[in-house]
Amino acid sequence: MSAAEKYTPRLQADYETRIRKAMQEKFGYKNVMEIPKMTKIVLNVGAGESTADSRKAQNAADDLTAISGQKAVVTRAKKSIATYKVREDMPLGAKVTLRGKRMYDFMDRLTNIALPRVRDFRGLKKNSFDGRGNYGMGLKEHIVFPEINYDKVDSMRGMDIVICTTAKNDKEARELLKEFKLPIKD
Repeated sequence: MSAAEKYTPRLQADYETRIRKAMQEKFGYKNVMEIPKMTKIVLNVGAGESTADSRKAQNAADDLTAISGQKAVVTRAKKSIATYKVREDMPLGAKVTLRGKRMYDFMDRLTNIALPRVRDFRGLKKNSFDGRGNYGMGLKEHIVFPEINYDKVDSMRGMDIVICTTAKNDKEARELLKEFKLPIKD
């Protein structure tokens, strides 16, 4: 077994030891498989200015790859929309889906490094849950991640982050994400 296979992210170990027990005590789950867990984190960057310059979408994908540690996919238009000067199959942005160890590593960097670097940050909105236990949030600047070199950034980009859980409702998901130290306002 290699060293990479033995590596367990800090948040994953915390989930398996502390968070699972806390959730089971709070909600009284009978079976350990009922306890909610994170399944994936989806990162999405829209490069709206890519209608004028198609390299913008590739630059967004490169930044997303640096942030996530996983190769990002360039998203393309499904159909033409003349109002927005978009043609079918035109590159519009980038996305990446994180699971497993990369998901826990990203969550750790998000809560401990990126969110504290956001200017005038007062916590995340509590009403950004979708009713099925998933949480969506947005960042206005992708440069809050230390992997992005500020001097080499061609333009500031916003980023959507969706955290998917197995929770049945928003209350369970909110408690799970609070246990992961995500700063959600009360």
